[in-house]
Amino acid sequence: MATASLPSLYPSRPRALHAALWIAQLGLAAIFGMAGVMKLATPIAQLAPKLTWTADVPETMVRFIGSFEVAGAIALIVPAATRIRPHLTPVAATGIVILMAFATMFHVSRGELAPLPMTITLGAVAAFVAWGRTMKAPIDPIAG
Repeated sequence: MATASLPSLYPSRPRALHAALWIAQLGLAAIFGMAGVMKLATPIAQLAPKLTWTADVPETMVRFIGSFEVAGAIALIVPAATRIRPHLTPVAATGIVILMAFATMFHVSRGELAPLPMTITLGAVAAFVAWGRTMKAPIDPIAG
């Protein structure tokens, strides 16, 4: 007597992981895109009341961080969405992990504890994207 094959216990697991990774990528891209544009386009005098550290570092550093954030936001989405060099998406996520690690250390050195939950959470989400898009659910490049 032939037995019917049992359905997978987790039939939607890869699909769910891809969806979770896309949600994480889009969320990170939105946050870092907006934060980066703000750091690039807003005069330091207007930034300082909201981001007090911006008054204590050179303006070029604030602008550099903003450009890094915008580039990271773009790289989290475009390579994966176009499937052109999708390996750059986990590279971008890894860059954001590094940025958040430095941000965490910077704020700790200044005795600023309020930003830590945000920097640690964003770093963890970016680490999830880097891990997921590298190990568990990479996006295949366009064949050609």
